[in-house]
Amino acid sequence: MSRISFRNRTAAIGRSELIAFLRKQRRYVVVLVALIVILPLARFAAFTALPAGKGRVETIVELGKGRPLRSLAEELQSRRIISSARLFVLYARLKGGDARLKAGYYQFSDGMRPSQILTKMVTGDFYRRMFAVPEGYSTYQIAEMLEKRGIFTKDAFLAACRDKKLLSEFKIHADSAEGYLFPGAYNIIPGRTEKDVLKEMVERQQSLIAERFAARLKQSHLSEREVLTLASMIEKEAMVATEKPLIAGVFQNRLRKGMRLQSDPTALYGVRAFAGKVSKRDILKDTPYNTYRIAGLPPGPIGNPGADSIDAVLTHPPTTYFYFVARGDGSHQFSSTLGEHNLAVRTYLRSTPPPAAGPETTPVHSTKTAR
Repeated sequence: MSRISFRNRTAAIGRSELIAFLRKQRRYVVVLVALIVILPLARFAAFTALPAGKGRVETIVELGKGRPLRSLAEELQSRRIISSARLFVLYARLKGGDARLKAGYYQFSDGMRPSQILTKMVTGDFYRRMFAVPEGYSTYQIAEMLEKRGIFTKDAFLAACRDKKLLSEFKIHADSAEGYLFPGAYNIIPGRTEKDVLKEMVERQQSLIAERFAARLKQSHLSEREVLTLASMIEKEAMVATEKPLIAGVFQNRLRKGMRLQSDPTALYGVRAFAGKVSKRDILKDTPYNTYRIAGLPPGPIGNPGADSIDAVLTHPPTTYFYFVARGDGSHQFSSTLGEHNLAVRTYLRSTPPPAAGPETTPVHSTKTAR
């Protein structure tokens, strides 16, 4: 046998053995390739289907305009909201959501799936904190509420209420926005300042007046500020909504007669530690707002009235009432004469009021109740 044929034979044997070896290993190669392909797909499927945690971690994240998706994803991963920034970016791009994200603040938890996180940012489901301003609340009461809720500090909100530039912008010719803030629900998102929220409150109140009361204001003998002042007093006095027009009638009857309004809430305006019962000391306080001491209306509103109280001032029916006294159940007994009023006081308060020289010096209602 020649040397060349021997080499050829040897090479043939080597190739056949290699082929045989590869055939034997093929199953392992297939498994290896399958693992290389399937494992990442399985991980991606698990990532998209399952949340990163159990909902015990919450965070608020800002998506600024032009912020790269990868930067946001890395922040979410660092805060343990998602398990992989890289997979989240891939998922968002596959869904086409990366180009439709809306800038803003969002609240996420680790109990949310990637699809839920992405949907929030695509639909603009921004993080908001809600608070509601009850009808009749003063600026001080609103400021205290905001501070307790951790939204703004009391001093910062009150400073905004007295901001001369803001007041001038809205043509409020007063030292404060008291009476010009709309009672209702508000959403607060991070980044909004006290002035931003105050502007919304004033704008909503001005819109209400323009839409519902502009025509009646033109026909009224009262200015807008006088209407708001009366409405704020009615808001504080009335616990029963149907009595608002009657209380409005009492106040305007007394104004026409030159009688002092003698309204408890005006004596209490500005009192920070009110125990719930009006005292003689409160009534005797010499303040610009105390209608037991001053004639006519206070210099401005004592709270922020709602639409019903404003409507009561402008549309109340004619009445002969000049007095009212609390019955003790939230409602009032209304009287046309001093004699009727004194009888009502004895009936409902079980005490005889001090003698008075005449209606000009007689309280519109008993000072033994906070209303």
